Amino acid sequence: MIGKNLLLWLIIGITMVSLFNMFNPPLKPGEGMTYSAFIQKVDGGMVDTARIKEHEVSGQYRNLQGDLRTYQVTIPNNDPGLTQRLIDNHVEVDVSKPEEVPFLLSVLISWFPMLLLIAVWVFFMRQMQGGGRGGAMSFGKSKAKLLTQNTNKVTFSDVAGCDEAKQEVTEVIEFLRDPSKFTRLGGKIPKGVLLVGPPGTGKTLLARAIAGEADVPFFSISGSDFVEMFVGVGASRVRDMFEQAKKSAPCIIFVDEIDAMGRHRGAGIGGGNDEREQTLNQMLVEMDGFEANEGVILVAATNRPDVLDPALLRPGRFDRQVVVPRPDLKGREEILRVHMRKVPLSSDVEVKSLARGTPGFSGADLANLVNEAALNAARFGADRVGNADFETAKDKVMMGTERRSMIISDDQKKTTAYHEAGHTLVAKYLKTADPVHKVSIIPRGQALGVTMQLPVEDRFNHDAEYLKDQIAIMMGGRLGEELVLSQKTTGASNDFERATQLARNMVTQWGMSDELGPMVYGEREHEPFLGREITRQTNISEETARKIDAVVRKMVDDNYNRAKDILVEHMDQLHMLALALIEYETLDGPEIDTIMAGKALHRGEPRQPKTPPQDPSAAAPETGTHVPTEEAGQHS
Repeated sequence: MIGKNLLLWLIIGITMVSLFNMFNPPLKPGEGMTYSAFIQKVDGGMVDTARIKEHEVSGQYRNLQGDLRTYQVTIPNNDPGLTQRLIDNHVEVDVSKPEEVPFLLSVLISWFPMLLLIAVWVFFMRQMQGGGRGGAMSFGKSKAKLLTQNTNKVTFSDVAGCDEAKQEVTEVIEFLRDPSKFTRLGGKIPKGVLLVGPPGTGKTLLARAIAGEADVPFFSISGSDFVEMFVGVGASRVRDMFEQAKKSAPCIIFVDEIDAMGRHRGAGIGGGNDEREQTLNQMLVEMDGFEANEGVILVAATNRPDVLDPALLRPGRFDRQVVVPRPDLKGREEILRVHMRKVPLSSDVEVKSLARGTPGFSGADLANLVNEAALNAARFGADRVGNADFETAKDKVMMGTERRSMIISDDQKKTTAYHEAGHTLVAKYLKTADPVHKVSIIPRGQALGVTMQLPVEDRFNHDAEYLKDQIAIMMGGRLGEELVLSQKTTGASNDFERATQLARNMVTQWGMSDELGPMVYGEREHEPFLGREITRQTNISEETARKIDAVVRKMVDDNYNRAKDILVEHMDQLHMLALALIEYETLDGPEIDTIMAGKALHRGEPRQPKTPPQDPSAAAPETGTHVPTEEAGQHS
């Protein structure tokens, strides 16, 4: 595009220079002289010939040496006796007939500047409009992209873990393909489908699958594409988008992140954004106004349905709200199998076990897990991705990246070991606590050490005993330092923060205290325009607030003492766990059980990353199934 414009400007420049040269011909060759010098030479008999053309005289004269030279001189208008003077001095005079300029050329010469300005203006307007699409002057045009069959096609076979959502959108596609199947019983085509779910659960992927499965035009646009710096642009783009869609009906329009333009009207500090509200109003009218949009279905996606305007969510606009939740155990297994299609797997990989060990993972998290495992296997020069690679990738995703370059003194390492051992030991002796999956004193992310627990099955609800055990586990880290090292460090700050917040939620939000009963204290206020909670209503008395503080303090203290009793009773195991952590730095669940049973821990040699051999004939490193080793366990 840049080369095309440069060539166009070059042609325009050459044309302008040529016209300028045509209208202003160069001076004829000859010796220029002043008019007075010319008269002196005429009177002196030195001029032989003279050719008079309008206000110029040119010809030949002889200098003092008798050499013949040419000359050219401009003559004034008020010298009518020049011709007679030339004749009297025996100069051969020739009068040229004035050139007649053609009428069209004279008109062109007169109007050329204006025509040039008009041409430049038209050129710039066409460039800004981009031929009607995509230019600077097309800001009122819709930016929706029409997906074709040649686009990277995604089908329902590429979407897993959300069977109910797939069924909902499948009915929409079937309606577009065969409307009579539903209209014979009086059914109407849904006007809108809203995909709702947390980030990374596959809402946009599901929309791409709709495009791949449907044999109808599919327009895709982002919610932020409607908002620009010019007033009225958003509403104009909404109108243009639906006009395009009506021409291609039946079709589907997909608006990603619709919360960017569909937030509550009149919300926000100081009032709403009028431009954003105009855009939303136009969207509401287009979806369900006086003009029918038969055959145009709007599919939108958002992870913030709480900030959307109620008028947008009502039936008749978004008739269906399809929830795309985080996948359960079965869904995670299906998603992992989809992403593992192009990855060569070792025989020791158990997909069900991986799915069980990744609770709360979204589809994007699982895709990242498979990718990290493949990268880890490639780093060690393996031909296939083994179970150890997936464990390493899982630790990296869940606990953070190792910071082995961080220099830690022996005292700090010992403190971290007893801290993590305290968490681990308390978790092992509480009946409702999740099993300890791995504990490490290698710095990961912002933490100096990590204790990771994984539930046996997916949890969708928590009882009071489980939450109290969580508080006790959080207290175990500081207690491990206090009981053995007789010191208090800042490493437990995050534990205290989470424990306090959990206890306060149990008391004020979930009604889990006998003293205050099943009531909610301190309702939250959400600001939909800002998209977050900004304050809390103080609808409680000072006496109730003091009582809440006392109950929260008692709940934390009780579980602090529970954790202390466990550690004091099993002090020998606390020492064994801490010493093993200092030696091995990372322990998994079976290794923790082995150490607590007083047995010796045996490990194989850690595998090393593959390095290019110096000798081309050197043997390549061994590949194949990987044994879980110390280094593999340390990656998180």
